[in-house]
Amino acid sequence: MITLYGEGRGFRVAWLLEEMGLPYRLRPVDMLAGVENDTEFMALNPAGFIPALQDGDVVMVESIAILEYLMARYGPTPMAPDPQSAAFPNYQQFLHLGEAGLAVPMFMRVVSQILAPDDEKDNWGARKGVTMFKGRLKLVDRQLERAPYMAGEAFTAADISVTYALQFAKRAGGYGLNDAERDYVARTTAREGYKRAMDVCQATKGWAASHGESVS
Repeated sequence: MITLYGEGRGFRVAWLLEEMGLPYRLRPVDMLAGVENDTEFMALNPAGFIPALQDGDVVMVESIAILEYLMARYGPTPMAPDPQSAAFPNYQQFLHLGEAGLAVPMFMRVVSQILAPDDEKDNWGARKGVTMFKGRLKLVDRQLERAPYMAGEAFTAADISVTYALQFAKRAGGYGLNDAERDYVARTTAREGYKRAMDVCQATKGWAASHGESVS
């Protein structure tokens, strides 16, 4: 049985597992309680961040690496286009852009808003993070002018990656999505795989509900 440790970016993993129909269990990790006190989790990932995935003797961390591992190990799957297909370059680009180009820079703003002293919340790093996010988001917007999904006409794991980043920016960063971005998120989150993942990830479901999102 595959075990997924932690929600947060781990929601991406749960969503993919649901899309691929792979059995798994979610093992919560309470970051706010002090992850250093969770000896079982820290033994798997001594760096102390989520998510982590255990699949037999395999332990993986980093959400995008976990997605790629699952698709390679348990594929082929329509969640990853064939490398020879015309859709593959965009798929590969946006799979990684969702984390490296969008979620990470927005995290710099979020962590400053939450953890920094009041006189340091609006700091250079936080502002740079937002600037980077907005710049990379132009690539998403251009793609949405061309096609309904990041790889083209079909939903893939790249959409899981990018959708999570947009939701994170909206929920945690207070970023207002434009009409095309909102329509895109509505398309991706209407999938049954997303809804099933939400039912598993109750903390994420509560977070979404607290921001007025439909989670039924």
